[in-house]
Amino acid sequence: MTTLPTTIVGDAYTSTRHWDLLCNLVDLDNRMAGQDGEAEGAELVQEAFEANGLRDATISEFEIPGWWRESSALTVEHDRTHEFDAQHETVALPGTPSGDVEAELVDVGYGLPEDFEAADVEGKLVMASSMTPDDYGRWIHRAEKYGAAARGGAVGFLFRNHLEGNLPPTGSIGKEDGPGDIPAVGVSKEVGDRLVRYCGSGETTARLAVNCRNEPTNSRNIEAVVGPDTDEEVLVTAHVDAHDVGEGANDNGVGTVLVAEIGRLLVEMEDALETRVRCLVFGAEEVGLFGAYHWAETHDMDAVKCIFNMDGAGYSRTADVYTHGFDPMGEAFAEVRDELDVPVEIHDGIRPHSDHWPFVQKGVAGMQGRSIAGESGRGWGHTHGDTLDKLDVRDLRDLSVVFTAAVLKLAEEDRDIPHKSVADVRDATVEQGFEAGMRNSGSWPFDDAATADAEPAAEADR
Repeated sequence: MTTLPTTIVGDAYTSTRHWDLLCNLVDLDNRMAGQDGEAEGAELVQEAFEANGLRDATISEFEIPGWWRESSALTVEHDRTHEFDAQHETVALPGTPSGDVEAELVDVGYGLPEDFEAADVEGKLVMASSMTPDDYGRWIHRAEKYGAAARGGAVGFLFRNHLEGNLPPTGSIGKEDGPGDIPAVGVSKEVGDRLVRYCGSGETTARLAVNCRNEPTNSRNIEAVVGPDTDEEVLVTAHVDAHDVGEGANDNGVGTVLVAEIGRLLVEMEDALETRVRCLVFGAEEVGLFGAYHWAETHDMDAVKCIFNMDGAGYSRTADVYTHGFDPMGEAFAEVRDELDVPVEIHDGIRPHSDHWPFVQKGVAGMQGRSIAGESGRGWGHTHGDTLDKLDVRDLRDLSVVFTAAVLKLAEEDRDIPHKSVADVRDATVEQGFEAGMRNSGSWPFDDAATADAEPAAEADR
């Protein structure tokens, strides 16, 4: 028997509140971090929290390095002049500086460290695939490939999609304090394959022109609470911002509306809730996890029992969760899996991206909740195709039941979920092969000396 009352399960399986909120979010058209649509999205989430009966719904602002898209174009000289300037072919990567560069185009394949070691990229326009081979042992993030190109002296960077029909990929390559070092764009698999063919048949010259605006702006976090006034609390989180090229329906509209829906269902059984739950939707995740870092750096981490962050759910109804080695969190989901008799995939690996990471790197117990989508990579995420028509309200209903049941268990007073030392988190990150990539992308958060004897939830460099 599930710990969720059957009335709550029935409510969840007939609810359209999350879908209605999702429609309102995607209809904003552009929720890019620090821009008007993100601010409007934050207001919609606050209103949903209040309508769902959560307490103390607030919005708090913080400054970020803003980025506004203007235009980008790629011109390639190979036998004749080829123009790639349509948005289904080429899009600028957020955080890119403006630039107009012309150089030889060089393809470095997957963009693995050894690919860069074998290539002469100085003074070149460098192109790398969005794919990491399944047998490589670790995922190579876009920012690592971009960073390798910039450190190697490249004058520009092209990130080519490895999924056919999924349009050009986007994703931030900016720094904590402003734009990246060299102009960068994403290109579709179709354009990328064509450019690979050109590179393979002789020297190819290309001109990359990017116009954009980089200046400070404000983002915002939205939060509200449900449950008793306890000394510690469970955080249930997602992010409201989205890339401006699509609707941000799946990434991360789904996560945002699930936070509101879980909060609503918990309000209906508040008397059964043993620990306070804070529903917390961050801003500016897509450009550097700024909202999550801001919250983690301005609050007492000892008061956070654990964080359950939803990012990557929506394209199916099978829950897929990563515990980062915090086994008691995985045990809660295993109990839900058995009680509901539904598939839930549970992994103990580190995922050093998304809004749980600023907490996990400090030793706070944290988990990322996703759903298994079937296709390789992020699919339509980070492209023009991240739209509402790819989603199904029935998946949101299933996920809201599984996730709410698990949050209820995470909030049990006698369920001990210890934090780890920063050193333990660092060691696990190293053991799972992430150190090289994070150092290469400039996102390694650990000071070796400071973490040697660090206590749980101690401060760690960003």
